[in-house]
Formats: sequence, structure tokens, C-alpha cells
Amino acid sequence: MLKVDLHTHILPERWPDLRERYGYGGFVSLEHHQPCCARMMIDGSFFREIADNCWDPERRLADCDRFDVDVQVLSTVPVMFSYWAQPEHAHDLSRLLNDHIATVVERYPRRFIGLGTLPLQSPRLAVQELTRCVRELKLAGVQIGSHINDWNLDQPELFEVFACAEELGAAIFVHPWDMLGRARMPNYWLPWLVGMPAETTLAICSMIFSGVLERLPNLRVGFAHGGGSFVGTLGRIQHGFEVRPDLCAVDNQVGPEAYLGRIYFDSLVHDPQMLRLLVARAGVDRVALGSDYPFPLGEHHPGKLIASIEEFDQATRQRLLAGTALEFLGRQAGEFASR
Repeated sequence: MLKVDLHTHILPERWPDLRERYGYGGFVSLEHHQPCCARMMIDGSFFREIADNCWDPERRLADCDRFDVDVQVLSTVPVMFSYWAQPEHAHDLSRLLNDHIATVVERYPRRFIGLGTLPLQSPRLAVQELTRCVRELKLAGVQIGSHINDWNLDQPELFEVFACAEELGAAIFVHPWDMLGRARMPNYWLPWLVGMPAETTLAICSMIFSGVLERLPNLRVGFAHGGGSFVGTLGRIQHGFEVRPDLCAVDNQVGPEAYLGRIYFDSLVHDPQMLRLLVARAGVDRVALGSDYPFPLGEHHPGKLIASIEEFDQATRQRLLAGTALEFLGRQAGEFASR
């Protein structure tokens, strides 16, 4: 079976000193402190240790071959979004990151698909870069954050970006970042364990309740980590919509459950019962393999959870492992190498 991993992250091996380039701090730098390893640093403070599988395509392909992954979908690490920066600087950084992803895809066109990043604090510049990503760089779409500073995804200013994506046929993959409530979760890695699922649910509800998906029926939008806690709490969300339409149905009179056949999810839920529920509620044609490679909260053997569910027949597994991702990205199976 063809296996397409919708959710992986990549960085350039090196990039310019962004503090020097833009004149202020807050940006990520990469400190190569030993062979095949680097530290992601922000203003001299440690953020994360990464290995060369985060930047070396050959190393990535070796891992792909080891786990029978035919195609990886590449997107930047969310901390690189830099939505807080001055718009022109975030735009410049987006171009740098997008050019890198496009170069990797161009070098290995049958093994990688690219998603760009956008300076969403300026919708005008975001539309400009989205258009360049699709028309010039030939990327399949973009990865965006679950919010942009104080804006949730229902912010009216963002609508032109979503409308542009629909017009271009570009996929939008939403990834949580800068989790809400983080100040109350200093211990136990809770921002990643509790905050991220809540962030994603907030992003989904923002797009549904505001009517973005109703107004843009051909927009392809997907959400990381199985949609966070959305599917698990959908009963409560739908019930709230029904009993308090005065609060919930203000901008869209179509209930949340109606969008289960519209929005896409990756399969990264780590639990067979949850994956069964996700597929049952969203439909097999709206769930795609996603591993979060190369990070520790990801699925270390991409596709193993899907393969472990005995009641999934061959057609269901093939759809989950490749078909849904290719449809979401607007690509055809014949474009890629099957191992």
C-alpha cells in the first residue's frame, strides 16, 4: 500500500541570524553543538533539542524506508510561525522557509509534498505569499497556527486568506501552537498534553461557528492531532448549539455535526478506541495518516496504529494511509513512488 504521512516537520540546516537581520530578538536560532544534533534557541534560552532527521532529507528518507513511508508532507516547526513579529519580517522569514521546503520537494518530487507558512498577522502579505507558494513554488497548500496572536480563526480579517486558499485549491493544515492557559500549566508537560488538544478544538469551533466553512464550501481544511479534543467533546458542543442558539448560532445556523464530512483530521490520536471513534464520526475519507515526525509526541512507527485495528479492511487502510491525504492535498497517487 502507498503510505503518505500528512504531518511531518522540517527545518533548514542553517539560516541567517534573525536578530541581526531584523534588529530585535524573539526568533529561533539553531546551535549545532555536536554532530547530527542541534539546539533550538530563543534569545539564548534553550527551546528544544533536535537531531539531523529534522533537516537532512537523506536521513528522513532512511527513516521513511525503515517504516515503509512512501511520501512525507513537509511543514515548518510551529515555533517558526513568528506571528508576533513585524509583518514584513515574518513575510521575509516565511519566504526563506518556504523556499527551503520547495527546494527539498523539487529534489525528491516522488517522496515529498510541501506545505508553506504565512505571515498571517498581515492578511494582505499572507495572501501574497500563499499565491506564491501555490503558483510559483508548487506547494500543495500551507500549514497555519490555531490562532494568530489575539485572533482566533474566526477573525474577519483572516477570511480573505481562506477565500484565497479556496480559489487556489490550496489545502490548509491547522496546527496548534502557543497554547491557551499555558501560564497555568508550568508542570508535567501539560501545555502539550492538555493545551494542544484544547487549542485545536478552539480553532475548529471558531471556523465552524463563524461560518467560514459555510461561506467557503470548497475550502479544504485539516486539523492536526486528530482534531485535538473536538471529536471527544462534539456531543457537548452540538448540544450547546441546540440549546443556546442565541449564543452559538449567531453567525452560522448550521450545527457543528454537519461539518464532520467537510473537515479533515490526521490520525495522530495514539489510541485504537479513539481512532475508531474518529473514523466512525468523521468518515474514513476525512482521516489521514499523520505522525508528527520527528518529534517524541508523534507516532514513532507511522501507520502502526491504523494497521493494528483488525476490523479495518484493505480498502479502509489504504484510504487512511494515503487516499485521504492525497485528496486533501490535491495530488494523485501516480505522482509518487510506491515502495
